[in-house]
Amino acid sequence: MKRPLGAQISHMLKDRGVDVIFGIPGVHNQEMYRGIEEAGITHVLARHEQGAGFMADGYARATGKPGVAYVITGPGLCNTMTPMGQAYTDSVPVLVLSSCLDETQAQRGQLHQMKDQRAAAETVTDWSVQANDAQSAYGLIERAFEEFELCRPRPKHIQVPIVQLEASADPAPFPNQPALRTKASPPDISSVMSLLNIAKRPLFILGGGCRSNLWRQILNQLGAACFTTYAGRGLVGTGYALDFGAMLPRPGSADVIASADLVIAVGAELGEVDLWRRDLGHTANLVRVDLDPEVLSDHHRASVKLQVDGESFAHALWAATENAKPAAGWTHEEVAVARARWRSEVDAERPGIVPVADALREAMPAETMIYSDMTQFAYVAKEIWDVSLPYHWHHPTGFGTLGYALPAGIGGAVARRGKPTAVIAGDYGFQYTMQELGAAVELGLSLPIILWDNGKLKEIEDSMVRGQIAPNAVVARNPDFCRLAEAYGARSANPNSLEEMQAAVRAAFEAPVPTLIRVTPDVL
Repeated sequence: MKRPLGAQISHMLKDRGVDVIFGIPGVHNQEMYRGIEEAGITHVLARHEQGAGFMADGYARATGKPGVAYVITGPGLCNTMTPMGQAYTDSVPVLVLSSCLDETQAQRGQLHQMKDQRAAAETVTDWSVQANDAQSAYGLIERAFEEFELCRPRPKHIQVPIVQLEASADPAPFPNQPALRTKASPPDISSVMSLLNIAKRPLFILGGGCRSNLWRQILNQLGAACFTTYAGRGLVGTGYALDFGAMLPRPGSADVIASADLVIAVGAELGEVDLWRRDLGHTANLVRVDLDPEVLSDHHRASVKLQVDGESFAHALWAATENAKPAAGWTHEEVAVARARWRSEVDAERPGIVPVADALREAMPAETMIYSDMTQFAYVAKEIWDVSLPYHWHHPTGFGTLGYALPAGIGGAVARRGKPTAVIAGDYGFQYTMQELGAAVELGLSLPIILWDNGKLKEIEDSMVRGQIAPNAVVARNPDFCRLAEAYGARSANPNSLEEMQAAVRAAFEAPVPTLIRVTPDVL
């Protein structure tokens, strides 16, 4: 039946598997809300469009499905651009649907007017386009969902003029037969096997594009050592004796990589935020496996390049190495010594955090999904905290925005009802999006929020001191975080010891509302 286009879009999204939409209604996008309940979609009301975008991001990371956000023209879209930028750099499938003014060139002084909001959004998305009629809107949504599956997943923005959202439209077509995915045909890995067959010290670098549960078996079969990027943590589980962990940013990792006689990087961008140096450090052949041609052609200059998804490559590699004789060039002892040395370096760089992180890890179920913010606590934990399961620690790695953890954790908790989800934030970054506590309480989420409160922008202060700059503007007056949480209807805890912190975390997983757990350096 005919409905306003805004309503038809919600029905189309439901037909393509969307069950949750994050957003804020406004006078310019209210027609998009006409069809949400009718289509059987749950809507989560954010307190700020930035929160809505991060929630969609967190939901997408938890489920692997696209996260969807509805926002208004002008400021609503601008507020969502930071989450879109984060999703772009971290390869997260987020679809942002916004309204737009019908005309902006010949008329000035309109509500929410921008000179060119589509172009503004394009700077932080895979693409940003305007749909001027119903068929265009349907086609662009279909294209977005296809590309989320076929290509490197990155955010898309579609805007629809208000007059078109209000206009009567026929229903969207039924979902297309999906295109054959890259993983449908096994890739030719003969060039990789020829190198593996003669390697004595093969080394794998596994990134966020390695979606497969075969990696531990493959590494064990080959006798290969490995590093993971931050996004790849958990891909080999815990306890694999030749796992150097997420220690690529350690300067000494370059020496380890140089000692390998074959390096295979799978689904790893190997950018600045992966290495914190320009060069990987390899002296042997480098094999790159990635969907993105831009990654394959970068300055690391791989000897062998395969444009294929990580899962397909893993299956092909497992089949080809089933009867392989493990290489014997790596020893358990050299890996253990390197990891111990790097752990000491991490502890020396940011003193006092390692034991707190260790205690927190003990208090959390192994299957906990963690969302962290830009804070010293997370910087330490990402290196020394071994993760049992892949894609269970999410951090704003690329764009590096503050305020990510709480709303993204809400999106993840919505997706994982009944499963443990936790948030780690710093005292300064938490204040970017702390208003989303209201949404978390409304949703009744059992969400521990570990707030590392050192009373300052400690990472920036340390950086200024290293740069021989007198620390300036790094201390801000904080509120009483526990009372603030309680004002929203959440619970709070202010532990005075590691044991009290652990007890508060365990209780928070059972609470009917979020619990803010304020942890200070004095907890030791």
